[in-house]
Amino acid sequence: MTNPEAHPPTPLPVLYSFRRCPYAMRARLALQVAGQAVAHREIELKHKPAAMLQASPKGTVPVLVLTDGAVLEQSLDIMRWALERHDPEAWLPTDEASRQDAWALIAQNDGDFKFHLDRYKYPHHYDLADGVVHRAQAAVFLGTLALRLAAIAYLSGPHFSIADAAIAPFVRQFAHTDKAWFAQQDWPALAQWLANFEESEAFAQVMEKHPVWPGVAGGLAPGAL
Repeated sequence: MTNPEAHPPTPLPVLYSFRRCPYAMRARLALQVAGQAVAHREIELKHKPAAMLQASPKGTVPVLVLTDGAVLEQSLDIMRWALERHDPEAWLPTDEASRQDAWALIAQNDGDFKFHLDRYKYPHHYDLADGVVHRAQAAVFLGTLALRLAAIAYLSGPHFSIADAAIAPFVRQFAHTDKAWFAQQDWPALAQWLANFEESEAFAQVMEKHPVWPGVAGGLAPGAL
């Protein structure tokens, strides 16, 4: 998977990221809360650097190249890696029932909800006249989150945890697609949860702008965000 000459050992893991990508966002959140320093390489999706494509031919972010040259290509793997090293805010569930519940929620987010979110936000990419039907289908999942948040402060209990961090960037993307429509929905607890996330110090930190890393572009790779 990796070419040792392209990615020699460095003092810090190298993170290839794109600021607005929700997958990269949740990886950065976990790295930030874990206190894991990285060499941040902000990329342009139309001009992906050759070093990133060599490390991860799939061509999507985030990608984390560890100091030993190993590569983590999936955002959830990056989150787990960071939090298993240091989890000061107890983001990882500590019992099996909570673990299964959190990962089931994340799987729903990454599966059906993301499928409909993409078609709602980018209908013309899928030869659709509009995304209204997919908005309604995506809203089913949001309704379940709203009910859960009406009963508990966060998705997995009384404090922000990995389920919140993994899902909030995608809910944010949905909400920002049509802010007026989202505001009209009867989801007060969900809206407040999202607002708390967007107003948090952690979100502000991971959304700081970085200059595009001046690596050599390697062209477009198969796969898109």
